[in-house]
Amino acid sequence: MEGFKPFGVPMRELDSVCMSYEEYEALRLADYEDLNQEEAARMMNISRPTFTRLYEKARKTIAKAFVEGTAIVIRGGTYITDNYWYRCDDCHETMVSEQPASQCRECDSDNITRLDDHLPDEMKAVRTDE
Repeated sequence: MEGFKPFGVPMRELDSVCMSYEEYEALRLADYEDLNQEEAARMMNISRPTFTRLYEKARKTIAKAFVEGTAIVIRGGTYITDNYWYRCDDCHETMVSEQPASQCRECDSDNITRLDDHLPDEMKAVRTDE
């Protein structure tokens, strides 16, 4: 998932607001997983005050998008994932998968390159997207 948009309006006709992956994760842990702020901060490996700032910013971003009828784009920030990242060398599709992949989901080519394979083991899950 990369974001949300109002129903029935083409994306090219919409303004958008940006939410970082950290803000999304704070919202997910607090409101979807129903963790308190201490537990959620611990899960994210951040302080409780930092969690509160992320959570409040996420809520304001969503409120702004709902009130103004804009799209929400989720991107940017530093985050950790256990996913596998690939690029197809034939159609250039970038794929993120929870399981190892052997072929491209777009063109079925088996000519794919694992993008996170060059990282040291302790860094394989850390992503920075700005």
